[in-house]
Amino acid sequence: MSEVLSSTIARIQPLDAEAVAAAETAQAGLVKPAGSLGVLEALSAQLAGIARACPPPVPAKPAVGVFAGDHGVLAQGVTPWPSDITFVMCNVFQAGGAAINVLSRAAGASVTVVDMGVAGPYAEGTGPGAELVSKKVRPATSDLAKGAAMSRDEAIQALEAGIAVADQLVDGGADLLVTGDMGIGNTTPSAALIAALTGTAADVVTGRGTGIDDETLALKTGIVASAVERIAEGADAIDVLAEVGGFEHAGIAGFVLGGAARGVPVVLDGVIAGSAALVAQGIAPTAIDYCVAGHRSAEPGHRIALEKLALRPLLELDLRLGEGTGAVLATPIVQASARILNEMATLESVMAGGQ
Repeated sequence: MSEVLSSTIARIQPLDAEAVAAAETAQAGLVKPAGSLGVLEALSAQLAGIARACPPPVPAKPAVGVFAGDHGVLAQGVTPWPSDITFVMCNVFQAGGAAINVLSRAAGASVTVVDMGVAGPYAEGTGPGAELVSKKVRPATSDLAKGAAMSRDEAIQALEAGIAVADQLVDGGADLLVTGDMGIGNTTPSAALIAALTGTAADVVTGRGTGIDDETLALKTGIVASAVERIAEGADAIDVLAEVGGFEHAGIAGFVLGGAARGVPVVLDGVIAGSAALVAQGIAPTAIDYCVAGHRSAEPGHRIALEKLALRPLLELDLRLGEGTGAVLATPIVQASARILNEMATLESVMAGGQ
């Protein structure tokens, strides 16, 4: 394991138990029946544990990292969409016209697009809608139907790229990291990662992605099953990532590790983020304590991933676009949970005639 990855893992600390307990006590004293704000109460305690303070600060500068990459498995016909769409959509992100741009503007979040392995030449720079940075490992992974998607060294390089992006955004003032993704065909490696890291059968975790027909779904499921069977017994999470993952999955996993190491909460998007978080969990289990599941996507594997991660999604809107859309939609809920502890009156103050 590299020095960057090792030092990042070493900096990930358990949540502050005293701050969590203080938040739970504070919630019980607010002017409401105990437990009546449901998931918001648990989320506020988690944020307190992350911030190591009660009440926790309200996240004021959310930042979306959209990790993009292409996939060699497209050669197998797992989707009717061409790989060129990945490149085109990254340009749309930069120009500000995609769904993630619209929703990020509504949430007051910045957007950074990270080229992890897009089969197209990008010039780094800031556009009207997003900053684009290059962390390209190479243009697209290898075909996971035929062999390893990437080498272990490439997987580590991509993980470190995600850590670097998290550091860059936090250094720039971000206090809430939001995961996004772009990559035509990336639900195939996502299904393979989930199957491998949860021990679930391929036909349970493999979904229709962009809306494939029954024949293509059967092909995709067979590819996932065969790829997972190749993974050696005793392989660690990085080995699994290298065998069947994508560069954007590695980037997101590193983003999660980097956010946790910096003590910043990370809102996860859909199935691609869920599969990447499983990789992060395999590398550093405590990192998941810093994660919030923004939503549960329509992809069947996402439910399996969230169960393994022990995360409850804040939203369930049948979303399957990716880009970070579900996660950024959940961002105001994360902010609201912190506001409750900061701004809500206590029962004691009300009974005493205060505000």
